[in-house]
Amino acid sequence: MKPNIGILGCGWLGFALAKKMISLKYTVSGTTTTKANLEILKQEGINPFYVELFKEGARGHLIDFLKEVDVLVINIPPKREGDSTDYLAKIEQLYEACRIMHIDKVIFVSSTSVYGKLQGEVTEKTKPAPVTASAKAVLKAENLFVKDSSMDSTIVRFGGLIGSDRHPVTYLSGQQNLTNGDDFINLIHLDDCLDILTSIISEAWWNTLINGVYPLHPTKREYYCEQARKRGLAEPTYKKGYAGKSGKVVKARTLESLGFEFKKPIDTSGV
Repeated sequence: MKPNIGILGCGWLGFALAKKMISLKYTVSGTTTTKANLEILKQEGINPFYVELFKEGARGHLIDFLKEVDVLVINIPPKREGDSTDYLAKIEQLYEACRIMHIDKVIFVSSTSVYGKLQGEVTEKTKPAPVTASAKAVLKAENLFVKDSSMDSTIVRFGGLIGSDRHPVTYLSGQQNLTNGDDFINLIHLDDCLDILTSIISEAWWNTLINGVYPLHPTKREYYCEQARKRGLAEPTYKKGYAGKSGKVVKARTLESLGFEFKKPIDTSGV
């Protein structure tokens, strides 16, 4: 019997994941912080729950939602840099609720931002070095679940997410004197994100750390200028870089070892 899936945070990624899981014949419950979206979730076959987390606790129906869940996908990143303290407190509240409800399988959607400003190749074995307050909070949130031996927790650190309706070049278009042109890109298409998350469940990739990044890393100058040209947009311009500085290249070594194949390239205008 397939497990019941709970997706905490049905935003851009979470909503797409819920629909994919339903197409694979899973029963899916999903949360939203906007009551007006409950009907939208219901129309897609998702069992809808209003849940809003605060540092003091939860508003809505968190416990009722967790009652329905065999596998919990946590997909609620910090909303902004100034949200970091509140964010960690919210995740702590969620973690305690998971313990009370005996949730024993968790996928935590994280970010490669936890690697901070490291240079060169970065793998799952690289010690994180978060710089921003939000990245530090995300790493602490990861560890809440990883350190609990009563839970099977898998952490997925995604790079920058792109999709058919979402690409950074649309807001970089025409910008001038950008300073990070020699940094390498670390991106991943939404479709590959969904395949990774569904594979964790179907293939039982538990107690694992995964970097979710497509294995192509041109510089930002090369990539975004090319993408702008392909879309007929004004190209961004970059200042001359500094010798020896090229940012980090995030490698998905865990996925390689598991035999995962990326299917959605990030180097074409049709993403």
